[in-house]
This record gives sequence, structure tokens and C-alpha cells, in this order.
Amino acid sequence: MLEQRHQWKNKQLREHVAVVNGEISPTLVLKNARFLHSVLKQWVTANIWIYEDRIVYVGEELPQNNTGEVYDCSGKTLVPGYIEPHVHPFLLYNPQSFAEYAAKTGTTTSINDNLMLFLALEEKKAFSLLEEFRSLPVSMYWWCRYDGQTELANEEEVVSNVAVKSWIEHDAVVQGGELTGWPKLLAGDEMMLHWIQETKRLRKRIEGHFPGASEKTLTKMALLGADSDHEAMSGKDIYKRLMAGYMVSLRHSSIRPDLEGLLQDMREMGLNQYDMMMFTTDGASPSFYKEGILDWMIARAMEYDIPAIDAYHMASYNVARYYRIDHLHGMIAPGRIANINILQDEFHPSPISVLSKGQWLKKEDEVPSFPAIEWEKFGFGPLALDYNLTEEDLQFSMPFGMQLMNNVITKPYSLERDMSAEEISTTDDESFLVLLDRQGKWRVNTTLKGFTSKVEGLASSFSNTGDIILIGKCKREMERAFNRMKEMGGGIVLSEGGEVIYEIPLALSGLMSTKPFEEVMEEEEELKGLLVERGYLYDDPLYTLLFLSSTHLPYLRITPQGMYDVMKKTVLFPTIMR
Repeated sequence: MLEQRHQWKNKQLREHVAVVNGEISPTLVLKNARFLHSVLKQWVTANIWIYEDRIVYVGEELPQNNTGEVYDCSGKTLVPGYIEPHVHPFLLYNPQSFAEYAAKTGTTTSINDNLMLFLALEEKKAFSLLEEFRSLPVSMYWWCRYDGQTELANEEEVVSNVAVKSWIEHDAVVQGGELTGWPKLLAGDEMMLHWIQETKRLRKRIEGHFPGASEKTLTKMALLGADSDHEAMSGKDIYKRLMAGYMVSLRHSSIRPDLEGLLQDMREMGLNQYDMMMFTTDGASPSFYKEGILDWMIARAMEYDIPAIDAYHMASYNVARYYRIDHLHGMIAPGRIANINILQDEFHPSPISVLSKGQWLKKEDEVPSFPAIEWEKFGFGPLALDYNLTEEDLQFSMPFGMQLMNNVITKPYSLERDMSAEEISTTDDESFLVLLDRQGKWRVNTTLKGFTSKVEGLASSFSNTGDIILIGKCKREMERAFNRMKEMGGGIVLSEGGEVIYEIPLALSGLMSTKPFEEVMEEEEELKGLLVERGYLYDDPLYTLLFLSSTHLPYLRITPQGMYDVMKKTVLFPTIMR
């Protein structure tokens, strides 16, 4: 396992002390800096010395014989770089492109879901990629999943004890979870409980996923090791989690844009102790981030009368303390990594300049590019499908289908029509639906009601399991979309009237794009617009596609094992082998 045991080598630590002694010049001095001192909870003015990636001095003195850069902060306000504690860095964008975009808004540290890396890459390549991410001018940490968030055909091989323990022990991993499989834990899953125990032994956190959980469920999960939860949907939910001793994430995401409702409830309930709260955007779809990330959330918190210092702490200091990384992050003080946002003033959290690891990622109008990642070296290249669709792949005989109730919730419904025809009428909202193994070994065929009324053919290699989703009114257009998706090495394709009308290439194993974040935003917005024109009724088609196979949500899912009843935890119809 690749591992960096210490943040700085002994030689570097001696150099840091030598800077304070005046023997070595700082690389950057932030002069006359009015900044948030997170321990004092006050705005303080001082000079800040930075050597390479570390803050080495904060105080009244200026260095003698300085040969480094001096940046005068007079009239500006400085706060610690923001920390996003719950990132799913694969919603068409990839971890590098998200980090680059987020850094411009002041989010210089992220704690990321490992699910896509865990399922798509062998361990050696995944850990090599984590090491490559260390070279980026941001700070990236990771979770360790305990389940595949679906019913995998070979789950015991993929989510094995050896694999999970290797991730738990990796020094870039700071927590276990999120616990989407918590019903199995409560039902007696001893292996998951063992992994939680091992994670706690290493003094790492456990994040829950407990939407709608009762007081007793939250209590039981706390007893089994849960430290936090990001599923509070009301002020009462926040209160229950605080009563159970949880760290509570206030969420504002593309499928749960809850923040302002939560803040209103908190104000009405008099919940005004914020040390056990933090913000998250929970891996939103790309265009959701147009207005900002944590900077937007801090601004909204202040609008709802949360004191400015508390609002900034919820995006920095609180997060660092909770994850036990406050010796590196979350405050402007000697010894910390030099992640600093320079603001117009404390009431405008979107930074005018951003320092991360001591480098300017944004210096007023200057925004340097990020280093590139050689993705293919780590196992992410174009999706190579070595099979074609057959007529049997587009045969539908299941007696029931899935009905979409909102962006992501599906329930079963009884089929009343004959599905042997080539097309389904556009007068209703039923479509053919196929989940096809990316290796070509199996398929699941059913129908999807409530997605759109006019999409003739859609193919997507973007899914929770990495398998292929086909949706449409017309079997020939579904086939056309599949063929184009295969030809371009993965992506999302819309086909209609005998031609491909839109496509989003996903060059990283058919799951993620290599394009800059801003371009991915535009592509996603255009896709959504085309789907809405064709009858899509909801807000977030990416999450609709992603969660069709995710068994952490009710009620019916298509999975690599077949049609799955989430509440009864049973396969209703198994996959058909090809």
C-alpha cells in the first residue's frame, strides 16, 4: 500500500523552524492581514509567513532579509480554506475537475466518496491514483465504503474483508461510510460491524446515511459506531441528531436543496449552537454549482442570522476538528497547511483570491490551470464493449415495471400492455428499460413509467454500478443510442428520428468526463433541457440514472442480481444470462 506516513519530512520541519529564526526567507508573506482566529473566535490582524505549503508564523513581526513574495492584505479579510466533507466526485465531472472548480470558490479541501474508484479499479491502481491526487495543489481525503450501494453479483469478492481493510488503513482515508447499508448492520451483519470497529480503532470517523430515522434508530446506530449524519431534512431532524451526539451536516444538493428550510427551522426552534454542524452539497449535479459551493452556503447562513464566525467555522474549523485533522486544516495558525481565502470582507464569502498549499489558485483575475492527470495510466480509459445488442436484449415480458415517483424514488406498478411491439406510444409516460452488464454477461428488462413521454432512445454508461442503461419508446432508437455510446467509448446518448441528437462523451471508463467543469455544466444543462422538452418532470436526470440501481432508496431497483425489492431485501426476478 502506498502511504505517506508524515506530512513533512524531518528536513522540512527543520527548514520551517529556520524560517522563524530568520535563517531562511519565507516564500510568501501576507502583510497586514485581518483574519479569523478560530481558537479565539475573533478577527485578528497580524502578518502571516508561509514557507512552501505551510504557515510557519503568525504575529506582529515581518521577516528580516525577506526574498519571497509580499502580498499586502490591507482592507481585506482572510479566512481558512473551506472544507467540503461529503463529495461524490463523479457526477460526470471527475475528482480533479471538481477540485479545480471548487478551489476557485474557496473550497480547497474535500473528503471524497471512494465508491467509483472501489468498483472500477483494482486496489493497486486506485491507491496509485490517490497518490497522484496528492500532487494536486489542493487537499483530498477519502471515505471507505462498506457496501456497493446495490446488489452486486459478486459482492463478497468486490467488497471483501481484505479490500475494505486496505482502504480503512490508508492514510488518505479519514472515515468509514457513508452507511447506506445500515439496515443490514442492524439486522446482524457482523462483517460490517467488524469494519466499523476497525475504523474506530484507527480513530477515524463513521458517517451515517439515515433519512427519516427515528430517535431509537439514531440511538442504535450511535451505539454501533455512527458519529455523524447528513440526512437531516428538518429542524426536528437536526435536533434528534444533536441529542444523539452526532455531528450534523446541513445539506444543500441538487436532489435535496434543503439549506434555507433547515436554517429557517433552526431559527424558529432556537437552535443556536453550531459547533457540531457543518455544510455539504452532497455531490450535486454539475449545473447546481453555478452559484457557488460552500461560499454560497456560508452567505445563506449569515442571511439567517448565524454569526459570521460560526458560519465560516461550519465550513472549516468544525469540519477539521471533527475529522481530527485540525493540526493541518481549518484554521490560520502556525503548522497548518497554507489554505487561505482572501475576501472582500467577512460578509462576502466568495473569495477574490485563494491560496492552497501555499500556491495561488486564484489571485484576483489570475487563475492558473491545474496539473493534468494521466488517467489511462491508472486504469481509466475509453469504455471498450466487445459485444453488440441482439434482438433478445430488447425483449420485454416482465409482469410489472418501475414507476418513477420523483428524481430517485421508484415503486412497482403492474403492466397492462403488450410489450412485444417495436414502439410504445408517446401518449403516455411508459418506456422500455434495460440494465445491461458492461461485460455483456447478463441483462434485466422491464419498463420505466414516469421518466418521459417522448424520449425514443437513450443509452448511458453512467450508472451507479457502471453497467449500461437503455431507456426509450423505440427499440431501434435505443439500439442506435447504444451503438453510438459504444463507438465513442462511453457516455450518454440521445437518439430520435433515425439520428443521434445529443451526446455527452465520458472518456473515463464511460463514467466521468475529462472536460473542464464549466463545459460539463453546459453539457448537463443541455441534456436536462432536451429531456424536459420530451416530458421529464423532475429536476435531476443524472441522479435518476445514477440511482436506478441504488438499493439504499425505496422501493424497487434494477441491480446486477435482478429486480430487487428494497424493503423485503429480496430479488423478485433474477438477471437473464446473455
